[in-house]
Amino acid sequence: MNIENKLVTSVISGLKALYGQEVPTEQVQLQKTKKEFEGHLTLVVFPFLRMSKKGPEQTAQEIGEYLQANEPAIAAFNVIKGFLNLTIASASWIDLLNAVHADDQYGIVAATPSSPLVMIEYSSPNTNKPLHLGHVRNNLLGNALANIVKANGNQVVKTNIVNDRGIHICKSMLAWKLYGNGETPETSGKKGDHLVGDYYVSFDKHYKTELAELMEKGMTKEEAEAASPLMNQAREMLVQWEAGDIEVRELWSMMNNWVYAGFDETYRKMGVSFDKIYYESETYLEGKEKALEGLEKGFFYRKEDGSVWADLTGEGLDHKLLLRADGTSVYMTQDIGTAKLRFADYPIDKMIYVVGNEQNYHFQVLSILLDKLGFEWGKGLVHFSYGMVELPEGKMKSREGTVVDADDLMEEMIATAKETSEELGKLDGLTPDEAANIARIVGLGALKYFILKVDARKNMTFNPKESIDFNGNTGPFIQYTYARIQSVLRKASEQAIIIPAELSVGIELSEKEEGLIQMVADFAAVVKQAGDDYSPSIIANYTYELVKEYNQFYHDFSILREENEAMKVFRVALSANVAKVVRLGMALLGIEVPDRM
Repeated sequence: MNIENKLVTSVISGLKALYGQEVPTEQVQLQKTKKEFEGHLTLVVFPFLRMSKKGPEQTAQEIGEYLQANEPAIAAFNVIKGFLNLTIASASWIDLLNAVHADDQYGIVAATPSSPLVMIEYSSPNTNKPLHLGHVRNNLLGNALANIVKANGNQVVKTNIVNDRGIHICKSMLAWKLYGNGETPETSGKKGDHLVGDYYVSFDKHYKTELAELMEKGMTKEEAEAASPLMNQAREMLVQWEAGDIEVRELWSMMNNWVYAGFDETYRKMGVSFDKIYYESETYLEGKEKALEGLEKGFFYRKEDGSVWADLTGEGLDHKLLLRADGTSVYMTQDIGTAKLRFADYPIDKMIYVVGNEQNYHFQVLSILLDKLGFEWGKGLVHFSYGMVELPEGKMKSREGTVVDADDLMEEMIATAKETSEELGKLDGLTPDEAANIARIVGLGALKYFILKVDARKNMTFNPKESIDFNGNTGPFIQYTYARIQSVLRKASEQAIIIPAELSVGIELSEKEEGLIQMVADFAAVVKQAGDDYSPSIIANYTYELVKEYNQFYHDFSILREENEAMKVFRVALSANVAKVVRLGMALLGIEVPDRM
């Protein structure tokens, strides 16, 4: 429910009654009244002058008189030139708060069995290294997006495609075989994904040393790369894997399982989950099959060397390779194979891929190919494209082992949150377990919020120090405000203050209180907007603006010391509904809020 929507309907009725004209909703422009004028909302009357055949001031006066007589929400009006300033009656604000208060899941639309099914792919890790800062942004965006799409009344399936095969995987396997001496996660005390990642770095170091030695003997860089025994062994291992060599497959399976156990631990800590995980090793053959099917139907063509291509010049693009001359697949083919399996598993209405903006062209092509191959959602697939994330020190490189590891980052955030909270006395009086839990909630909340408040399309720099600040546009500031409201509600409960199902309307509200009610009520529109735009940052920044406004209210007005009993109950109810909306908004972002801080 929204007062603005209600007024738009009344204005349309008024124009019909006054001037006998039907007016489309979009022609009725309401905006917040400027601070220097009296009123809450201002109607621009210039679009109606043609039908009223009168001047702007007289038209505004007539519409104002009609609204005051026929719309109970209007307490008063004034006319400034062609602008009609409307003052909303206190009773309407209370009615609006009552409507929000009556719904525990205000702003969240539940899906039904007939709701559209949206599948969202995110994470997409490789099994040759642990998750890093780039994956953190991907996972947090994907998870928040899934929550927001679901909150807009859709059925949602969260899915992951694991890149578990290829030359990069063989590099880790070969390095472990050559230099590992049978090391395991148990014997090393390392998480499995970290251990395998160490061998990927190890391969690269040995390979670089080998290239340097060959180039010292007079080879060019290209000749050295072609002659490298280490790289040739890795290529041979890939051939053996593709041929189903038992020993290679067993090594691959053992090391991948180490990685999966490590990934699961990271996902759990991050609060991210999936409904279905696909593996590239199971999808790439399906992709080959679809490529050959497209060849048969004349969608694709074969070159003299045997490679299969798609001619996309008709769509303003170029020719796209689908199968190499030796019959092996490329990423595009694998994505087509994964789409085939997903479409067989689920009745997908919309497919959203959460993948970095360096893949924009890839998804443009994939959309066209899937459409040609008969996937109903192909043409309408959404590439949720996001920018790079860096640290203040600059870019990361996984081959060189300079990547910011997701596990290390989360641990650092939790430790910093603990240290900052202790310095500010926010953990005083808590047990060690309670303090550790608050540090976890605040540390991870700071990380998630800092990343999600930025428009996903933009590149960003993640600054750990800046993110853990109990003032400003940060997760801890929002969490602290939520905990502050919980403290007010506990004290209200101790004073036996009960919020009734319906608040009485016989109180006069301040401008600040009316503004807060409107902001709380805006949450439903904000959730819809975030869903329409696929934008978690809309939720994040709305939540910050709401708590900033509440803090100002908390500072300026007495709540529990208010002498007027009805006003006291109203302010407790307003506080409770601000907290509810903050909790719902933060939950959409995958962020916990603590009851105490």
